[in-house]
Formats: sequence, structure tokens, C-alpha cells
Amino acid sequence: MAVFAISALVSLYFMQYQLAAIAGCLGAFVLYTHYKHSSVLLASKYFKDADYDRAEKVLNEIANPDRLARNRRGYYEFMRANIALQREDFETAEFHFQIASRFPLGGKNDKAFVLIHLANLALRKKDAERAKAYIEKAKEMAASSRAQEIIKIIEKEANSL
Repeated sequence: MAVFAISALVSLYFMQYQLAAIAGCLGAFVLYTHYKHSSVLLASKYFKDADYDRAEKVLNEIANPDRLARNRRGYYEFMRANIALQREDFETAEFHFQIASRFPLGGKNDKAFVLIHLANLALRKKDAERAKAYIEKAKEMAASSRAQEIIKIIEKEANSL
């Protein structure tokens, strides 16, 4: 962004207004994408490598997650929830999974896994009715055989409560 700012100033100095406008637009684009996409991609790299401390550190740098683009916000909340699960903070995990369920993720199968996590957390609280509701929604979205197997297991546990 500094390069664009400097090139805009140099272009203005030499009265090259079109080049200054282009540099200004490119600088504005970089600034816009920084606020809309932030460092979610970097955090997802650490998350994928199971380096949850570094992923959380990068996610903490995002001052206002409400400003993120809709697809980035879903991944942000998904990673927050999974990090909370790893640390056995189930209340925080449920909170972030509920937010993640409202935003688009990679596909229906990813959304099904969010609902599976929510159903599992409801089972932990011995709330069979809520778990069944999440499972019904997850059944509609589950595309992989792994997701369908997990749904069957959780459904059996919910019915036994």
C-alpha cells in the first residue's frame, strides 16, 4: 500500500493525474481487501497445520469480525469454535458454531459439520430435542459418507436420552 501511495504522490508531482488516480484506486483496493478479508487466510493455514495457538493469535488481530466478508466470517467463526473445542471451552465453541451456521462456508457438507458439532454440544448438555433438530438439518446437507455416519451415531445417542 505504501508503494501505491508513493507512486500516487510522485505521479501528482509530475502532473500525471491518470497514473495518480490508478495508484490511488489500487491503494484503496488493498485497504478494502485488508478490512474485508483480513488475515483469515493466514489463520486458516495455521489452523490446518494444527497450530492452534498461532491461529488464535492471528484471529485475535481482527479487531472487528463484523467487517469481514460473509464467506470469511463463516471461516473465522468456524476456526474460533474449533479452537475453543480443542481447549474444551464448550460454551464458547457453541457460541461460535451458532454464528458460523448463519454464514456461508465452503459447501453444504461443511455446513453439515457445523450442525453436527452443534448437535454434539447439545448432547453434552443432555438436550436431546435440540440435538435432534440440528441432526435433521445436518441430514439435508450431509454429502460425505463420513458425515452421514457421524449423524447416525449422534442420532442414536439423542434417541437414547
